[in-house]
Amino acid sequence: MKASEADILLIPGYKNAGPGHWQSRWEQKLSTARRVEQAEWNKPVVGDWVDKLVETVNASTRPVVLVAHSLGIPTAILGLPRFEKPVAGGFFVAPPEVDNPKIRPKHLQTFGPYPRDPLPFPSIVIASRNDSFGSFDHAGDVANAWGSAFFDVGEAGHINEEDGFGPWPEGILMFGRFLAHL
Repeated sequence: MKASEADILLIPGYKNAGPGHWQSRWEQKLSTARRVEQAEWNKPVVGDWVDKLVETVNASTRPVVLVAHSLGIPTAILGLPRFEKPVAGGFFVAPPEVDNPKIRPKHLQTFGPYPRDPLPFPSIVIASRNDSFGSFDHAGDVANAWGSAFFDVGEAGHINEEDGFGPWPEGILMFGRFLAHL
């Protein structure tokens, strides 16, 4: 699949993706990519976030490719049963451990635990070995449950702008290879 053949939905996490974040950069580079905008980025409400994603997916005109970072991942997984349009694939980066009682802020726990059913489309989970929002073992566990390919990016923090992942050229290359196999 080519990027031009898909609606690429960028699903940022808690507090959105700033202008230097890799998702924001991809939004500028990929003509069919668009961000799923949430009404409240700093105090996410699981029902509101999932509803907005479902609305966006169901309004799509081409097969959807989900590109979720952090809290965008449980948003995508929780929305799956309500998607009426086909999802061609999921590219999931830095899954947070939303069922961990130590996660802060605590209201992020309302997004967990993750459903563990195999996903009905090809997917990739990309994780770091030192992510402060989720352990590497947890990421591997959910990837296994979902039937996702699992990629280790080493010690990369939360794979966001604060941890040096603004441009993230390796990520766009991985995404291009992922699209090519859909």
